[in-house]
Formats: sequence, C-alpha cells, structure tokens
Amino acid sequence: MSNMQVIAEAATITGLLAIVQTVVIICGGLDISVGSQVGVASVVSAMVFTTTGSNALVGMAAAIGVGLLIGVVNGLVIVYGRVNPTIATLAGLAAYKGLAQLLSDGRAQGYVLNNDVFIFLGRGKVAGLPVMVWILVVVALSVHLLLKYTDIGRNLYAIGGNDTAACLAGININKYLICVYVLIGIAAAGILLTARTGSGQPVSGSEGLELKAITAAALGGAALKGGKGGIGGTLLAVALLGCLENGLTVEGINSFWQNVAQGVLLVAAVVIQQRRNGERAVGLPH
Repeated sequence: MSNMQVIAEAATITGLLAIVQTVVIICGGLDISVGSQVGVASVVSAMVFTTTGSNALVGMAAAIGVGLLIGVVNGLVIVYGRVNPTIATLAGLAAYKGLAQLLSDGRAQGYVLNNDVFIFLGRGKVAGLPVMVWILVVVALSVHLLLKYTDIGRNLYAIGGNDTAACLAGININKYLICVYVLIGIAAAGILLTARTGSGQPVSGSEGLELKAITAAALGGAALKGGKGGIGGTLLAVALLGCLENGLTVEGINSFWQNVAQGVLLVAAVVIQQRRNGERAVGLPH
C-alpha cells in the first residue's frame, strides 16, 4: 500500500496537468509549455514567500497570478495572433523556461518547508492519503462534472469537434479558447512542486512534464484533433505512466528509458486513434 501511495503522490503534478491538458485538447488546442510554466510559477512562489517574511498565502497567490497571466498571454497569441497552438506554446516552452532561469539565476530559490501550509500541502495526509492526492481527486471530479453535465462542457466538445458549426450555433469560440489556456496556466501554478521539493525549482521537477501530460491525455482517449476525451481515461493513463516509471526505477533501469517509453506510448496512442477513426496516413494510399 505504501508503494502505491508513493506512486500516487509522485503522479499528482502530472495528473493535474494532464487533466487540464485534456480540456485544452478537447477544445481543439494544445499546450506544450506547461512544464516551463510550472518552473516559472514555482520560482515565483518561493521568491515571494521569502521576500514577504514567509507568507505562504501571498507566495501562492503570486504563483497563481503568474500562471493566470501566462495563460492569458498564450490564449491571446493563439486567438488574436492567429498562431498555431503548437507553435505558440513551443515558443512559450523556451521563453518561460528562460524566464524561470533568469528570475532564479538558474538555482533553486528559497526554502518553504519551515512553513506549516507548505508542509501540509507537500507532506501532510488526510484519512491516510497524501493531501496532494486529495487535491488531484477534487480537481478531477470537478472537471469531470464540468465537462459532462454543464453547457460549458458541451460547448468545449462542440468547439473541438467542429469549430465552424460551433460558431454558427452562437458559441463564443475565442472566449472559450482563452479560458482553457488560462485554466492550464492556473493549474500549472507550481505550488505543489514547491511544496513537494521544498524550494522554487526553475527546471528540476518541471522539465518534461509537458510530454507526460500530453501522453496521458492521448493514452486516455483524448483525440488530438479535438472533440473527444474524458477525465477518467486520462487518470487511468496517468496511473499507467506512474506505475511504469516506478517499475523502471525499482528495477534499476536507466531513467532515460522512461523518456523513450513515453515517446513510444504517445506515438502508439496517436496511431491507435488514427486507425480507430479510419484516417489514412499522410502521403500513403488507402
């Protein structure tokens, strides 16, 4: 049971990002800058925490504010700059990573585990389960209900499935697209990474999160062209990736193989989607 808790806790940050990444993908978008966003917000939360005399709430608010701002920037660039989401967020991946390193001078910032709030978030337990796991459960349930039982959720699926039809139906596509990028920015606030590691991390702990989040969403059934996907499938995929990572670590296999495995799984998930939808490969005859 303790090993399962370790796997669950380690997968929490990936799980949160995978959930909101699923929402973005359902809406027809993609955000590959989430790892760098986490790094920026983690550094900001720790630096503000330190400069305000160990005020955890102000540090967290600053991290959420930065995440919100980044989400707005991404959304505006994509919607009004008419930049492809992959290109826009690829630029963000590099820019936000550089920003995190500039702010921190490339080093971990602050120390937060002398504060009860961060200790509770990073090390606390409720009913025998880590607080971080409970946060993941609450977020997953909330987003699931939003997608399945509200007009907002139905509109997100409609936009991803056919944006022209959604526009003709009177749905404000631009508003929804900006909002989903804001959502992923807030979720990538880096607070849990700071609480888990004890300091603001510009790169360590956040690098590669974008691949994990996208892989989990795709494995969970989210169609990368939009309009399909669900939170249940994404969580199962997060659990699979967590078990895979833990298994490779326990067996003493080089950690670089984890990246290889994630890449293979992502390609496999997309191939399966293509076959299931009856889509032919580019440049190949039926």
